[in-house]
Amino acid sequence: MLLYLIPVFILAALLVFFGLLVVLSRFRGGKYLRPIVAWASKVPLLKGLIEKASQAAIERYNPELGSAMKKLKRAGADRDPNQAQRALSTLTADERKAWIEAAGQQGATEQQPVNRAQRRAMERMQKGRMPAPQQKRRTK
Repeated sequence: MLLYLIPVFILAALLVFFGLLVVLSRFRGGKYLRPIVAWASKVPLLKGLIEKASQAAIERYNPELGSAMKKLKRAGADRDPNQAQRALSTLTADERKAWIEAAGQQGATEQQPVNRAQRRAMERMQKGRMPAPQQKRRTK
């Protein structure tokens, strides 16, 4: 009866799925796509595909960083800090510079204040003043 329409339904579902992924990636800088990708990266097959796509994008954007990441991964730098130090010494000057810049940017994004008190303390520190001490509320 409608058996010949099954491939059409499958293609339509795939088209809607990929369209939804495109919309989520464009909307608010991919804020709503990140949890989906984090969940999908737990699946071994998808994890490999996501890592491969990410590596290819990094190599297109910054070839020195891409080659540095390959060398460090090959040396096992992600498992042992001592091995990471030895692997960093094998990088060229450009690769090392690209790696340090990327690590600095990653560290800077992790240091973002979460709430108003942290944000104000960060602003005070940038102005050269120390953060205000925490005061306890008086109870009567």
